[in-house]
Amino acid sequence: MKAITVVPGDVDQVRTDDVAEPAEAEGALLVQGDLLGICGTDADIVHQGYGTPPPGEDRLLVGHESLGTVLRAPQDSGFAEGDRVVGIVRRPDPVPCEPCSRGEWDFCRNGKYTERGIKERRGYGSERWRVEPEFAVKVDPALGDCGVLIEPTSVVAKAWEQTERVFSRASWRPRTALVTGAGPIGLFAALLGVQRGLEVHVLDLDDSGPKPGLVADIGATFHTGDVRDTGLRPDVVIECTGHGPLVFELTDVISPDAVICLAGISSGTRTVPVSTDQVNKSLVLENAVLFGTVNASRRHYEQAAEALARADRAWLERLITRRVPMSGFKDALRKKGDDVKVVVDLHA
Repeated sequence: MKAITVVPGDVDQVRTDDVAEPAEAEGALLVQGDLLGICGTDADIVHQGYGTPPPGEDRLLVGHESLGTVLRAPQDSGFAEGDRVVGIVRRPDPVPCEPCSRGEWDFCRNGKYTERGIKERRGYGSERWRVEPEFAVKVDPALGDCGVLIEPTSVVAKAWEQTERVFSRASWRPRTALVTGAGPIGLFAALLGVQRGLEVHVLDLDDSGPKPGLVADIGATFHTGDVRDTGLRPDVVIECTGHGPLVFELTDVISPDAVICLAGISSGTRTVPVSTDQVNKSLVLENAVLFGTVNASRRHYEQAAEALARADRAWLERLITRRVPMSGFKDALRKKGDDVKVVVDLHA
């Protein structure tokens, strides 16, 4: 079968290879790969050397944003032939640590987890793949191909869940949310904020292309420029850019008792002068919380699937701005001006 394989850090080693059929040990569900979403992690694997092939292998079969159709399933698995499914990315460490033993591998304590298509496990970028039933999430048929958006949405489903847990420390609840960055993660964060009944604002550097319209059409407000010029005093911020200087600027604009959730990672190495004493003073005197989040557990995938099922499918379809064949994976890593989410058609 065909699969997309790479040598992390070597852009000239991106290939569509003939590889062996997935081994039964990889999972009882045999799945026909349909679509594969591309994100910044894939670009970091290819261009920056992030990621690790399975032990004993020198190439990594990539792909972690999956969507497929079940070809074969055990009778007692909860799945049947024809079901659309998404495969969960992370697997608990083999020890396991306490969080992993409780299904919270997104909070792995010792770093020995593995990840499909990223860290020591074959990914979902192949014509067929296998997955364990307990690491597969059924997709509402009404979502169609938009099911490929579940994995990135799971990241912000966790971000919102953890943010709401912080807010449970007090009796009041947030009313105004700011999402920084209008890429796919930012757009999903805004969607989930609107679904929670919040007044949502989205800040991005670029107001060209489809992003402003996508933001407006879910009932949120789009902004560009310096966050300090927006006039906003958000109760909650979901930060999706990973831009370090912006993180510190946010501490100047939040409302009292606010929560800032960091969901973005930058590959940059910029340095800027920061008054850490002032940041500390702002966080303490404003009773604010600044925290980071990464990855997702099964319940976050399920929350994401439910959130997308409630969303307008036509809006979701507009997020998938480009489809490429498997041979186009390398070129798809570089976004074009109007790209929001690029996906690979695993049938082509």
